[in-house]
Amino acid sequence: MNKLRVPETDHGIIGATTVHMYDRLQRNLRDRGWIETNALLKAGIHEGHALEVGSGPGYLGLEWLKKTLGTSLTGLDISSDMIALARRNAKEYGIEDRVRYVNGSGSRMPFEDDSFDAVFTSGSLHEWTEPIATFEEIWRVLRTGGKYFISDLRRDMPALIRWLMRLSTQQREMRAGLRSSINASYTLFELGKLVSCTRIEGCKIESVMTGAILTGVKRGDSNSRATREVVY
Repeated sequence: MNKLRVPETDHGIIGATTVHMYDRLQRNLRDRGWIETNALLKAGIHEGHALEVGSGPGYLGLEWLKKTLGTSLTGLDISSDMIALARRNAKEYGIEDRVRYVNGSGSRMPFEDDSFDAVFTSGSLHEWTEPIATFEEIWRVLRTGGKYFISDLRRDMPALIRWLMRLSTQQREMRAGLRSSINASYTLFELGKLVSCTRIEGCKIESVMTGAILTGVKRGDSNSRATREVVY
């Protein structure tokens, strides 16, 4: 039986030391090829103007820009420290003209309706203080025909995978953060219940080794409850 979910944070990752350590961790994942860029492309997100929710240091979006042509990106993060870091990383990539970073909340996005051709996020869902509102905002700012990709840890991951993730995280502070993030994440069943309370339609919830991926296409504006497919 899974432990009860323990919410993690409502202010994102802040503070120079913590931000620096998290950047090192994410850069290491990128260098090992563990950033989910290929999964994004496999989901059909490879063109247009995309929004990354909870962009953090920016590596997922920056790698996506590097592997696509004629694309642009807006990154949204609640932490001003992360926004500053992502802007520096974009300059390091040499593609700062294709990306902008905005400080703001996922549950109250500062964007017009139908603003983006795609919306994606990785590792931020467990930090959303208002998950239903954030799902609704993703649906609102996504254009008809646009695709979404939401990836996160899950609390019901196999114990062996949890142990391997902890083993591969060398910094003690980051190990504590990993444990906190897993405890704040949702089970597959809980994710299904969340999505069913929103306007999001045709959501596919797929179990992967370390978590879950939610994907779908906005085929029209509807007030009906979401339909979903859970793949194990």
